[in-house]
Amino acid sequence: MSGTWMTARAWLLMLPLLVVMIAVIGWPLVDTVGLSFTDAKLVGTAGSFVGIDNYVRMISGLNFQRTLIITGWFAIISVAAEMVIGVLAALLLNQDFRGRTVLRALMILPWALPTVVNATLWRLIYNPEYGALNAALTQIGLIDAYRSWLGEPGTALAALIVADCWKNFPLVALIALAALQAVPRDVMAASLVDGAGAFARFRFVILPYLAGPLMVALVLRTIEAFKVFDIIWVMTRGGPANSTRTLSILVYQEAFSFQRAGSGASLALIVTLLVTLLAVAYAALVRKSAGSAA
Repeated sequence: MSGTWMTARAWLLMLPLLVVMIAVIGWPLVDTVGLSFTDAKLVGTAGSFVGIDNYVRMISGLNFQRTLIITGWFAIISVAAEMVIGVLAALLLNQDFRGRTVLRALMILPWALPTVVNATLWRLIYNPEYGALNAALTQIGLIDAYRSWLGEPGTALAALIVADCWKNFPLVALIALAALQAVPRDVMAASLVDGAGAFARFRFVILPYLAGPLMVALVLRTIEAFKVFDIIWVMTRGGPANSTRTLSILVYQEAFSFQRAGSGASLALIVTLLVTLLAVAYAALVRKSAGSAA
């Protein structure tokens, strides 16, 4: 009887949260699913039922396929760079040197900045008329004339990846730095006595302690990079010539710029499904790595 009462009490305590979740998440999700099967416009009539036509048109369209490739490249390159730079920064900040505390605090600043502020800052750095990057490269002789880094399809995506890496590598560095504190000092000392080089110490002593936390960082950053919107929207709005348009920007354009609410809803659900599949795949990898470690 007491067990039944405790279970009922637990559900009663969670009831307000469940009501809020249903109202804030559940109903909009159901409404979006229903909207995705119609040809409704953003403003006007509710639209008529079209079945899976929106999904077929979105997936088979060249815009979606090209945008998916751009999003994939952005996520892969930016996350890989953030993982490498973050681990290197953590290894540096784990050393004992004067001013280490100040440097650790300064490293957090890019991550602490709002994304819109970070994007505006880098847009000024890349400015083709008075940007700091053009000035620096011109003075050291790497380029002869100022370039529009965000205005050329060949350089715009790379410029965005640099800005995103600068913004997010501190998160990876903080996670790795916290994991480095768990490495036993006596094990490190023993590896030095045995004559292990820097790479061998990292591979066989440090990396096993970093593997789990880095997997978490990899999951978080990959999901965030795959659904990136704000930094790209502020810096390029998906241009030039749609060379930096990601899936989230395509959803925004479809639903709000073109005011096709039905197809925009279907595209948003496709993106949600892709992100969910990424999360499930990474969760499986985490369980597998945890099982092998055990």
